[in-house]
Amino acid sequence: MMIDTAELTKTYNGRGGCRGITLQVPEGSIFGLLGPNGAGKSTFVKMLAGLHRPDSGGGTVLGHPLGRPEARRKLGYLPELFRFQDWLTPLEVLRFHAQLGGIRPQEIRGVSFRSRMRDTLDLVGLTEASNRRVGGFSKGMQQRLGLAAALLLDPELVILDEPASALDPIGRYEIRSLLKRLRGKGVTVFLNTHLLEDVEDLCDEAAFLYGGELLAAGPLHKLLGSAGDSTAANWRFRLGGWLPETWDELNTSAGGALSSMLQLVESGKDGNALLTARVTDREQAGYLCSLFIRSGLTLYESGPEKGSLEAWFLRMAQSRQGGDRA
Repeated sequence: MMIDTAELTKTYNGRGGCRGITLQVPEGSIFGLLGPNGAGKSTFVKMLAGLHRPDSGGGTVLGHPLGRPEARRKLGYLPELFRFQDWLTPLEVLRFHAQLGGIRPQEIRGVSFRSRMRDTLDLVGLTEASNRRVGGFSKGMQQRLGLAAALLLDPELVILDEPASALDPIGRYEIRSLLKRLRGKGVTVFLNTHLLEDVEDLCDEAAFLYGGELLAAGPLHKLLGSAGDSTAANWRFRLGGWLPETWDELNTSAGGALSSMLQLVESGKDGNALLTARVTDREQAGYLCSLFIRSGLTLYESGPEKGSLEAWFLRMAQSRQGGDRA
């Protein structure tokens, strides 16, 4: 496991923080940490990054005990609140972070490392601003520079605390694309965010904190299904070329198995149709997509029904609020 904690606890004079967090994050995944404000998410993240010492419990990051230098050597970290010196340029910020990361000055001045700094700025969309003063940067540009600093030393694990909070929709899309590329390279991403759509689009697994306690953790599709939401695992398909006899043909092709999982929501005279299916995983949804295409249908849209993660999030919070009031 890239992250493995057992009963990890940190409070502030006995209040706030988080208590008894046991959590595992698999290697090569994007893991989302969810919860309302004050749930203890940032406290937990700071313990992982070695910035807070636990009151009790323990854990490992990259196979090393929390807080050890070895645990931070291949760790990239973007805190929620950070500031860079206004008079520095992005290249100067990255040189400073390289020195903090243990890179020798002669290496930083070398051609290969200068090239790496520029490649990293290009990765986050700051190439044209590489020699501008940070004091003139927007919040979104500051956020991109923070992400560049986290990625500079080629980490195996990246911990991001609200990485898209200051970005516009285009910037958020670009950052999501970047995180997917990192996962494709085997980098593990631990994402603390309020943006549920980012979690739904990116994360393989997630955990939910409330009042400093871990209420749920696991693969995202299983969490949604376990919450009792009848639509949480529903998948939408918008198709073209639909005819009255299409349903029977599809059901025959699937050996009569479609009637228990697939539902025709609407169909029009123009041949367009909307269907939903109860699926257990993405592989099952992929099978249905291939079935539609083999049957000569045009697949316009395929994806989980929107809003399911939001409904799950609200239901988890409301159930705990009800328990608190009781």
